[in-house]
Amino acid sequence: MANVFEVLERDHQEVKRLMDELEERPRGGADEQERMRQRKNQVRQLIIEESKHEAVEEEYFWPAVRDLVPQGKELAEHAIKQEQQAKYVLNDLIDYEPGVARFEEMLGDFINDAREHIAYEEEQVWPELRLVISPERAMELGTKIQKAKRLAPTRPHPHTPPRPGLLKAAGPFVGAADRIRDLVAARTRH
Repeated sequence: MANVFEVLERDHQEVKRLMDELEERPRGGADEQERMRQRKNQVRQLIIEESKHEAVEEEYFWPAVRDLVPQGKELAEHAIKQEQQAKYVLNDLIDYEPGVARFEEMLGDFINDAREHIAYEEEQVWPELRLVISPERAMELGTKIQKAKRLAPTRPHPHTPPRPGLLKAAGPFVGAADRIRDLVAARTRH
């Protein structure tokens, strides 16, 4: 079991690792078509990880910030606005192919914005929450987030309002539908 900060830190580290790999842009070895296929797969993995992470944050983390932190409403609203913008970009990335100028531009913008968002959470929100959350509540929140990630959507859903109750009710069904779409997409690629 891990507390909320440890769980979210692991997610952030995984997203940062994927973004670092994408910024490196593989060279040599494989032919151009293979490198673009690898890049598409890396972006697909980034979309999955980011979609699950943001969904569970909206379900559990941001409501806790709103409830516990004195300026929690403002902190959460700012973060959710960043996350909503990211969902639109990730959703658009699904339709483009690597190497296309628009794809690379959107990906670069997403990476810059995602780094800014992660820094915002870690440097501005987490310290405020650490001051007011009990160790027991931090563990409980971490456990809920870990469990929810197993059923969370694997694709961005920018048109879904980021309301915790709605997300908790619909999230498992949307996540299941996303996983079916992921399986079908994987079969058509092979």
